[in-house]
Amino acid sequence: QVQLVESGGGLVQPGGSLRLSCAASGSIYELYDMGWYRQAPGKERELVAVFDHGGYRDYAESVKGRSTISRDNAKNTVYLDINRLQPEDTAVYYCNLKERTSWGTFDYWGRGTQVTVSS
Repeated sequence: QVQLVESGGGLVQPGGSLRLSCAASGSIYELYDMGWYRQAPGKERELVAVFDHGGYRDYAESVKGRSTISRDNAKNTVYLDINRLQPEDTAVYYCNLKERTSWGTFDYWGRGTQVTVSS
């Protein structure tokens, strides 16, 4: 089993920045993607950014140009830096790990960390 623990959420003023961290532990297959999703009240969960096992990174249009996803494979940790935060960035942010094995793809989720952007 894989466990994911997020940290770094909180209350941020508009225009501010934050860094989210997610540490994975447990039995992790060699090939895996790590990413961040978010879910605002009354909305569906959406992809924010992903860093796949090959080094490819992708971002949602809403955060492109003001966010950076990075990962430390030695620590099985992924980070998300977001700048110029706006109230519409308010959501619960979830870490995702996607194992890509020869017998299937498996998703694991953290419990989420609340990010609130407000003055």
